[in-house]
Amino acid sequence: MRDNTEQKQAEAALIKEKEEVEKRTHQLQIYINELEAFAYSVSHDLRTPLRSIDGFSQMLFEHYNDKLDDEGKSYLQRVRSASQRMAELIDDLINLSRVTRSEMHYETVDLSALARTITMELQQSQPERDVEFTIAPGLVAKGDAHLLRVALKNLLDNAWKFSRKQASAGIKFGYAETNGQPAYFVRDNGVGFDMAYANKLFGAFQRLHAPDEFEGSGIGLATVQRIIHRHGGKIWAESAVGQGATFYFTL
Repeated sequence: MRDNTEQKQAEAALIKEKEEVEKRTHQLQIYINELEAFAYSVSHDLRTPLRSIDGFSQMLFEHYNDKLDDEGKSYLQRVRSASQRMAELIDDLINLSRVTRSEMHYETVDLSALARTITMELQQSQPERDVEFTIAPGLVAKGDAHLLRVALKNLLDNAWKFSRKQASAGIKFGYAETNGQPAYFVRDNGVGFDMAYANKLFGAFQRLHAPDEFEGSGIGLATVQRIIHRHGGKIWAESAVGQGATFYFTL
């Protein structure tokens, strides 16, 4: 009788604890949604004044160019560059928010076909570059086609960008087993990075290279991670300085 009573008390305690965890999880999700909605709203509202700053700066440069000395022209160009840079950051922040907020539609997605389309676009953007693409055939996954394209494009864009200093660059998209776990991967033979800073890779606005060396806002990998997490997967990277990088992800 005593054992039965203790068992019921333990079960009741577990149920209560589970309900408390679910309640806190629900509240946390509400806070996250509100924060993302706020970030989206603020970012969207900042676009208009930035366009005005850039637009009027351009008008000053075009119509009052002869009245400005070299120093004045330099200052004005800095204003334009800064406003354009901020506009790019805002666009990236809005896109990051959309990735989290958008409704998902699951279907069978041909990742190999997506990769071929994206790499073709990259080659057309800089036809003078010598880059060898290797795309494994027949790679498919269940997921949201739009979001998976965004994720794959960000990964391939990064591989393209960080391998541009190579006389003969190589970029691969495939499927392999790593540490006993099957995963998709994007690999390049570019500049790579120090694994000591790997924990910063997927943070928003985190950069491992100087802006004057490689352009970008530092939002791309944060976007990729959110997409992969929304699909119930995970993403990680392996690299060494000067030896390229490989990004693995599961879905």
